[in-house]
Amino acid sequence: MTQVFDRIAVIGVGLIGASVARGAAEFGAAGSVALYDASEAARARLRELKIGVVFDDAQSAVANADLVVLATPVGAMGYALEAAAPGLKPGVIVTDVGSVKGAVISATGARVPAHAFHVPGHPIAGTEHSGPDAGFSTLFKGRWHILTPLEDARPEYAQAVDKLEAFWRALGANVERMDAARHDVVLAVV
Repeated sequence: MTQVFDRIAVIGVGLIGASVARGAAEFGAAGSVALYDASEAARARLRELKIGVVFDDAQSAVANADLVVLATPVGAMGYALEAAAPGLKPGVIVTDVGSVKGAVISATGARVPAHAFHVPGHPIAGTEHSGPDAGFSTLFKGRWHILTPLEDARPEYAQAVDKLEAFWRALGANVERMDAARHDVVLAVV
C-alpha cells in the first residue's frame, strides 16, 4: 500500500482511534503513528500494546503530524482540539470520527487554526467493544466513511480532502462525500 502521510496523530484511542492507528501502521498508510488519550490507564495500556508512540499530552502528540484524527467522544472533541491546537503545524489536516457532524463542527470549527485544513468525517463502523484493546486494523475494510468537507476556497483545501480520502481508502473504507447537514439528516433517518 502507498504511504499517504508521513506522520499521523490520533487523539482518543478507544475502538475507533486504536483501529485507525493499527490500520495506518499495518496497511502502510502512515510512516509513523503518534497517540494520546486523556486517560492515564489508556496511555499505559497503549504502551503495553505498542501500537504507536504514546505521548502524555495532546500538543506533543500532534507536533509534526500531517494528519490529526480526533477520536474522542463528540462532547470532548472541542476540548481535545483546544489542547492540541498549539502543536499543529502549518498545512496539517484535522479530521474527526464523530457521528454528528453539526455538533462536531460547532465545537471544533473556531478552534482549528487558520494554517490547518479542517475536514470532518464519520466512519460508519464499530463493534460493541471499547478501549485500546478493542481496536483492530480491518475495522474499516468494506465499510463506509463519510467526509463532510467545509466551505473552504483555498485551492490546497481540495487537495487536503483528496489526501484524506486516499488515507481512508488505504484503510479499506469506501468513501462518500456529503454536506454536513445532509449527513446528519441521513444518519438520523437510518
